[in-house]
Amino acid sequence: MPRLPTRFLSAAALAASAFILPLQAGAASITLTGTVRDFPADGVNFEGPAYGLITGMVESTLTGASPTLTALGAQTVEPGNFAQWFTKPGDSFALNLTLDETSPGSGIYEYASNAFFPADGLALGDEGRPHNYHFTFAIAATFGYQPGAGQVFTFTGDDDVWVFFDKKLGIDLGGLHEASSASVNLDELLAGRPAGNYSFDLFFAERHTTESNLQISTSLELVPSLVPEPGAWMLMAAGLAAIGAAARRGRG
Repeated sequence: MPRLPTRFLSAAALAASAFILPLQAGAASITLTGTVRDFPADGVNFEGPAYGLITGMVESTLTGASPTLTALGAQTVEPGNFAQWFTKPGDSFALNLTLDETSPGSGIYEYASNAFFPADGLALGDEGRPHNYHFTFAIAATFGYQPGAGQVFTFTGDDDVWVFFDKKLGIDLGGLHEASSASVNLDELLAGRPAGNYSFDLFFAERHTTESNLQISTSLELVPSLVPEPGAWMLMAAGLAAIGAAARRGRG
């Protein structure tokens, strides 16, 4: 292939840098892929004392593959156990989460489940309970930020959830608690940042009976960063079937 002159390479690089997500513009739905990790009920970290909603359990900047505990967080969960919540290689599987546009052209995407039990009958099993209540779920994605567009992200659920935008904590709902809500305006959280593509990282932990709620509403058009390995698809399909069955039981 002939070598392009430098001026053409520079122009191509500039054009590439100017490209900003969304890649799924106008999509009727957005499908994100995350990883579910199953844990035993140890009576401390999972199925432990219910402290209620706690903010400030993790550092406000994401510096690695998972959040970092603060001194406060280390008082409520075991640091060694927490280090495995979103990194443990075993007893894990991929899971798709589909956010549907609320109405054509609205630009608002939602997912809602008051029976979010993707690990039922999988990995470590249900441990004699009606559902598997002890698991984590992590999603990595990318979104296009447009200053002044009023982009928002809202989460409702239990138990812990931490959501980082460009590695900055925007949703902070730690602890064992009933379904709680928080919302973030990206113009406020990312004030001063230029338009561009930024990272999105969601960390969710279900740690106690008897409910598991997960609801998302957002105007961000998220593009998944994680592509599951082929061997994960079978477990993922089983997990989706379990969620569907639980939802049908709930409607019954």
